[in-house]
Amino acid sequence: MSTGRSGGSDRGRGGENKGVDNRRLAHVIKRLREHYAEQKAPIVTFIAEVTREPYRVLTSCILSLRTQDGTTTEAAKRLFAIAPDVEALAGADVGEIERAIYPVGFYRTKAPQLVEMARRIVDEFGGRVPDDIDTLLGFKGVGRKTANLVVTAAYGKPGICVDTHVHRISNIWGYVDTKTPEQTEMALREKLPRRYWLEYNDLLVSFGQTLCKSLSPMCSRCPLEKWCPRLGVKRSR
Repeated sequence: MSTGRSGGSDRGRGGENKGVDNRRLAHVIKRLREHYAEQKAPIVTFIAEVTREPYRVLTSCILSLRTQDGTTTEAAKRLFAIAPDVEALAGADVGEIERAIYPVGFYRTKAPQLVEMARRIVDEFGGRVPDDIDTLLGFKGVGRKTANLVVTAAYGKPGICVDTHVHRISNIWGYVDTKTPEQTEMALREKLPRRYWLEYNDLLVSFGQTLCKSLSPMCSRCPLEKWCPRLGVKRSR
């Protein structure tokens, strides 16, 4: 790992002797599980834990993009009240869906995408949400993060969901050295032991939302301090 990505103060903390690798990963995952158990799960994870229904996982994930969890929760409740299944969403009026999901981010774009997606699922897939990443990526509004989440959370199949938290924290640890979330996903598929794939996103999203925040991580309270080199961290608390 190049030292040019780390903050100048890392050297003074012995940052060169730190870093998460597969020898230390079991200890890191154990601490993250303990932290996760004390926190509220991200909304899409919560929905997946309550119901593994692929339609609801897929739809909730699309709603959650660029949207706070609290807003997503309420929008999902309103949407599922009028469209409890994919057939109902396929027959819904776009304007009604738009009003139901407001004020999620890009709600005017998401409403027609959701209806179109539902119609394709009904017409082309017999009402069953596809369970493979490549097919899911063929729907408008579905990126790799959403596709991986549906495959893992709804179907329990191997996959690694990478969002901004997973990408950022994996690089802060020095576990990967990547520039984009997609590069991080590919690097993790090669390096991360498969037994951690399904939970890796949930653990790091919760950790990133509560302690390892993007603007100013709470390093003074971090249970991973002994392993973390803080690569790229310019300011912390």
